[in-house]
Amino acid sequence: MASLDAPRIVSSRREFQDSFTLARYLETGGYVALRKALTMFPEAVAAEVDAASLLGRGGAGFPAGRKWSMLRKSPISYLVVNGDESEPATFKDHYLVERDPHQLVEGVIIASYALQVNQAFIYLRGEFALGLERVQQAVNDAYAHGALGSKIFGSDFSLDIVVHPGAGAYICGEETALIEALEGKRGFPRIKPPFFPAVTGLYGEPTVVNNVETMSNLPWIINNGGAAFAALGAGRSTGTRLFALAGRVKNPGVYEIEMVKNTFRDLIYDPKLGGGIIDDKQIKAFIPGGVSAPWFGPELLDLPLGQDEVAGEGSMLGSGSIVVMDETSCVVRATWRITKFFSRESCGQCTPCREGSGWIERAMYRLEHGGGRMEDLDLLLDLCDNIAPGLTWPPQQTTICVLGPSIPSSVHAAIKMFRDDFVAHVEHGGCPHE
Repeated sequence: MASLDAPRIVSSRREFQDSFTLARYLETGGYVALRKALTMFPEAVAAEVDAASLLGRGGAGFPAGRKWSMLRKSPISYLVVNGDESEPATFKDHYLVERDPHQLVEGVIIASYALQVNQAFIYLRGEFALGLERVQQAVNDAYAHGALGSKIFGSDFSLDIVVHPGAGAYICGEETALIEALEGKRGFPRIKPPFFPAVTGLYGEPTVVNNVETMSNLPWIINNGGAAFAALGAGRSTGTRLFALAGRVKNPGVYEIEMVKNTFRDLIYDPKLGGGIIDDKQIKAFIPGGVSAPWFGPELLDLPLGQDEVAGEGSMLGSGSIVVMDETSCVVRATWRITKFFSRESCGQCTPCREGSGWIERAMYRLEHGGGRMEDLDLLLDLCDNIAPGLTWPPQQTTICVLGPSIPSSVHAAIKMFRDDFVAHVEHGGCPHE
């Protein structure tokens, strides 16, 4: 059974229907952490985050405290919050911006104080209509409450926050493409080096880019201390984490559970969480960290939900999305839909991604729609190997950003694990179960 004794750090207000309002936020301890932080030296606030060993919750899992320490000292610096959650079946940040926007705003203010920046941006996916409305209202309310603007809560620290809606481009989830979009340009990822945001970011100035969930952890860390956060979980994977559970489960949704102390089996099968598989079918495969991640089979259900533990098996926790497929799921169709998404969302800047994604999608389309050939299986693997040589994980980098080398993950995993399903599609002229 799942270990559910850990405190709920970022979803503590989920029972309240008005959790997004300033009144409810203040009634449940809102902005207390900010008041506390303002009595501390900025370096002490940053030290608490560093002591928490908070890994970024956006996908890469880079420690937030270390990212902050990389910021090149400059008279002008910026904090940018990446809320462009665009990975299919990933919706944890969507949950946070709709249900607890003040928690995000308070986290942004605390981070800005620790970094001593006076301008922050919250970049949200344009399709998050309700989330955008609630985050903007939370920012407005924070100004009225004295938590934003000039001399916050009577201190010497001032901050302005701009809420910026994106235009629905998946590529803008990559931090340098997001920065380009903030500057009013097309969302093309920048070449790194030299354009590491901590050195040359927004408007050419040093910039820290953090995820929505990462920021939302900060009020709890300041209130309770970095050591209390680090005491949860194990190894590098400290604290709790939100997981977006989707696919063939009885109770899909967003769940906050302690890292490492729980397994994929706990999350999927515990009655208080996923509740098991629809119609009590058998699991065929599951995607552990968003559709960019290589798939796992049921033999890895007892793997702990930890960054290093999952990486050790050749995949990642990534965006926090876990998609479950059962014995009724068509893995060929799932793979085609994933590759179709990547092909559509490629920015087109790099040849392996721009051309390769389209070639793979067309071959997958043939297999799913009755025109597949036996040679397509080896052709697909050859295309994948050209985009990400060696088909290893983490993938070899052949493009400016990681979108290109992420494309082969599902194709390679599906063919390796379920080659017979692909063969059946060729022999049957489409899905044999239809």
